[in-house]
Amino acid sequence: MKENDLPYRDAAAVMLLNGDNKVFVALRIDNAAEAWQMPQGGLEEGEDPEAGMLRELEEETGIRPDLVRVIARARRTLFYDLPEDLVGKVWKGKYRGQRQHWFLARFLGTDADVNLETAEPEFRGWRWAEPAELPRIIVPFKRRLYEDVLEEFADHL
Repeated sequence: MKENDLPYRDAAAVMLLNGDNKVFVALRIDNAAEAWQMPQGGLEEGEDPEAGMLRELEEETGIRPDLVRVIARARRTLFYDLPEDLVGKVWKGKYRGQRQHWFLARFLGTDADVNLETAEPEFRGWRWAEPAELPRIIVPFKRRLYEDVLEEFADHL
């Protein structure tokens, strides 16, 4: 099966803002590069995207759902394609990329509420970033996606 024939994996993602309107970003544990990303992950069969986003956020960062207030949802579903060299390696080669439901949310907790030492750690570091710097600090194959996310939530930033 060619990569273009593969489906997209359904996923949810969050642009999490602190009180200074900075965005939570983290470094993946499986990538040695200085490539940051916002929390995101695959949806389970039949899972509501907002519930999936909150579940993924807690699984990846330790941030509990009661510390998050959803502000907005992207008007459209956003996509990204994996680079050719990753298609056969990621997600057991079943997907070409992700179809993501994006949410903008306010973090109501403190930095002490972030805990990357989760049951299955995905990140090795985190920080708060200016929204405008996101496309520059992300892995290159997600740059267009992050530009689209910024466009979707521009009225709130």
